[in-house]
Amino acid sequence: MQARGDNGVRRWETCGRAWIGVLRHVWSAGVAGMEDAGPIIEGPPLLFEIDSLSWEDPILREHGDRARLARRARERARDAAAGRHLPRPRDLDGADQLRWVVGLLRARPWTTSAWISLTLPGGDAAAVPCLTALSFRIRGYRLIMTGMFRSQDVFRGYLAYIPLREVQLHVAEELGLPAGPLRIFVDVPHVRVGDAERVAAVLAAMPEPNAA
Repeated sequence: MQARGDNGVRRWETCGRAWIGVLRHVWSAGVAGMEDAGPIIEGPPLLFEIDSLSWEDPILREHGDRARLARRARERARDAAAGRHLPRPRDLDGADQLRWVVGLLRARPWTTSAWISLTLPGGDAAAVPCLTALSFRIRGYRLIMTGMFRSQDVFRGYLAYIPLREVQLHVAEELGLPAGPLRIFVDVPHVRVGDAERVAAVLAAMPEPNAA
């Protein structure tokens, strides 16, 4: 189920429910558009929170891309063994930005300045990542993290959300705090026209509305 908080942020209990809700958002409100990779259905900007995220989510296991999920699970095990999460937060032009965030929040737990950029000014436009920034803040004795996407193919968005949760959990553990919900902002949520039939099939298999 989805709830809408007092601040208007959409909230879902699990990653699978969030995935279906975001797909419905684009499917119901999207318009024809174009992206570098080709024609898309482009939805309005979206801000939402997810309480619980897991690769074992039953909705993802039933309706997600099983081959991609299995590959990400293998990558996750390899990266965990090497102490890695996402590369740019750990090393952007030689800076360990997650270490900087932890140090700042330890010194100033009330701060709203714990933002890190994942882009390089003046770089090749083709190399600009879809995930452009992360913010961290402590509220209610929990660590809240927001991932900002300039654009996202939401048909496969869950493949990004769960690794982001792992980053949030890592920073929370370093601070000795529990993790709150993962917050996501997507400026251009979309699905590729080539995936439209598969999106329609997933939504038809999940008839319960995920919107308030």
